[in-house]
Amino acid sequence: MTITRQAVADRIADYLHHRITQAQLVDWAETALMDGEFDGKDAATLSAVVARLGVADVRAFGLTWADCEELLGRLGFAARVEIVTT
Repeated sequence: MTITRQAVADRIADYLHHRITQAQLVDWAETALMDGEFDGKDAATLSAVVARLGVADVRAFGLTWADCEELLGRLGFAARVEIVTT
């Protein structure tokens, strides 16, 4: 599987939208690090971001909203919050 900026951003978005759990995000990141192939020109950035996601379940690291914003920024994306009635 080739890991791209878009694929990583999509996984972070899935987590922020509660479509996947933190454990699922961490599992995906760990699998991507072991089995994935990072897109050539972005390999260094992608591997650093995915590695950070892979330790999100460790208490010392965690994963805050600010962390997600920073990681998305490194990938060339920005997060936006939309408040809607339910």
